[in-house]
Amino acid sequence: MRFAVGDLQGQLEPLDRLLDAAGFQPGRDELWLTGDLVNRGKDNAAVLRRIRALGKSAVTVLGNHDFYLLAVASGAMRRGADDTLDDILDAPDRAALIDWLRFQPLMHVDETFAMVHAGLLPGWSVAQARLLAHEVEGALQGPHWQVFLQNLWGSQPLAWNDALEGWDRLRVIVNAMCRMRLCSATGEMALKYKGPIDAAPAGILPWFAVPGRRSASHTVVCGHWSALGYYNADGVLALDTGCVWGGCLTGVWLETGERVQVACEQAAAPSGWE
Repeated sequence: MRFAVGDLQGQLEPLDRLLDAAGFQPGRDELWLTGDLVNRGKDNAAVLRRIRALGKSAVTVLGNHDFYLLAVASGAMRRGADDTLDDILDAPDRAALIDWLRFQPLMHVDETFAMVHAGLLPGWSVAQARLLAHEVEGALQGPHWQVFLQNLWGSQPLAWNDALEGWDRLRVIVNAMCRMRLCSATGEMALKYKGPIDAAPAGILPWFAVPGRRSASHTVVCGHWSALGYYNADGVLALDTGCVWGGCLTGVWLETGERVQVACEQAAAPSGWE
């Protein structure tokens, strides 16, 4: 059985309660995590250690906050004033935790489900998106991964083009899969908007609502958009229910659709690279 869970953001205690409530059993079951394992909460290092210790019983994809940690740890980016990463950056096993994280996938595909942190551009099929994710994974797991992270940040280009090359190509892939919530009907990303669907600016749509979206062959499991909350429609299972903001942590058994939730105490105020 596969149990998919939304963004943890450094919150270990709610994860423990959720897995207990769900009856999750490592070895029998597989834990799917939608990314953003770290930042804003207080137990970042403990979260990474716990997920790493699960071995093949856990599958996680990378989120924007995970990329932020990798960039800070590698020296590619200055720290923000409001992150909570000291426990990782000062940990005796810091190098092992960082190496484990950078070898996690950007996208995971299994049968009729595809998991990614934020979303997929409407022109991408699941098969194409998986190949594009492999390109990013190769850069992040290769010997020059710090150089890749130095060239990752930014919001341009806003749209995909098969002719894109180099850093621009990798940046679009990461921004779509880790930052995007909405885009235009032609696939131009609107990366600044973080609010609810009903207050979105005219002319942009949730990425999953674009007519003719090519990834509709699979149910896309994602997180990232806490203002959207739990959403199970249109071939999308969105699971970020604002655990770090005082909402709840949500998990769903993929085989049955059963939802399990636990309440969370607020651990952070909204800010930063979301």
